[in-house]
Amino acid sequence: MEVECYVVVHNIAKRHNVGTLARSATAFGVSELILVGRREFNAFGSHGSTSHLRFRHFHSLQDARLYLKERDCDICGVEITDNALPVNHHPFTKSTAFLLGNEGTGLSAKELEICDFFVYIPQYGGGTASLNVTVAASIVLHQFGESEFTFHNRHPIRIRKSFL
Repeated sequence: MEVECYVVVHNIAKRHNVGTLARSATAFGVSELILVGRREFNAFGSHGSTSHLRFRHFHSLQDARLYLKERDCDICGVEITDNALPVNHHPFTKSTAFLLGNEGTGLSAKELEICDFFVYIPQYGGGTASLNVTVAASIVLHQFGESEFTFHNRHPIRIRKSFL
């Protein structure tokens, strides 16, 4: 069984975050970046990763949801909700699309509605519970890649050559 990973981009306030998100998506083996609404984005921060990642555009969240469901994919909202599971407990059972909220307001009611389940990132500091959307995406994508059920689907870990 081929396990796929997707990131759904909708309602992100800072358009340059999409480029940085593409960079993380490439690093963690995301199959496609799903753009909903606006087609254009700023590739700033991508460091060329956009050429190694497939992009797909949909006009509405419902169209994106239909596409993902046709691929037997769970939609996981990354949000602190009453029923959210800690992401480090690896609650993934099949291909998963991650939907991250707006940097200021989190997931909207329409976004919450299309999610099958939710995860949150446990934090240990006493400050804000909010993380930058690209930081949150990186943590969640890393945890998805580390989960037991994706083990057989992983690419070999790339070892960086020393700069010494």
